[in-house]
Amino acid sequence: MRRRTFDTIMSTGGVVLTVILIVGAALLFWGHRFADGNVTRELTAQQIFFPDAEALTDPRIEPHLAQYAGQQLTTGAQAEAYANHFIGVHLEDTADGLTYAEMGALTRADPENAELQAQRDTLFKGETLRGLLLNAYAFWKIGQLALIGAIAAIALAAVMAVLTVFGFIHLRRVSPEEEFLAPVKEARKTA
Repeated sequence: MRRRTFDTIMSTGGVVLTVILIVGAALLFWGHRFADGNVTRELTAQQIFFPDAEALTDPRIEPHLAQYAGQQLTTGAQAEAYANHFIGVHLEDTADGLTYAEMGALTRADPENAELQAQRDTLFKGETLRGLLLNAYAFWKIGQLALIGAIAAIALAAVMAVLTVFGFIHLRRVSPEEEFLAPVKEARKTA
């Protein structure tokens, strides 16, 4: 194969790969903006606020929520913190740490016990809200990963574009008769 043919194929492939990486980066940026925007919009609409700093006295909660004290919950990171370190802690204090599912057996065994029924209802609501917030966190995290992927794709596209330019420059400098991976004539004479 002629060296110029090989260089043309490789440089054209570089152009195609650069375009694919740019399109991929654009789609990843769009995915990031979509996820981040939806999570922020939906969480903001819920009007959830972190307790003020003075109310954060529980040592199981304060270290995790102090940075958000008094703020409105609007990001995935905040949703994760609120779900795990505020709702989660309060759920542990309800019904001696039992879950909603575990409470089912107790409430079926004593259906007239209003306290058990109230605890199970609280656990149901708390676990549901916690699960919804953790889903918002997961969706937000996927958006953050899309952003990282977009940045990586742009960086790779830039590197590929530079290599492609060098490939076309090399293509112009190569003799039309030069062969790619052809044995060197000097090596045959000495052997």
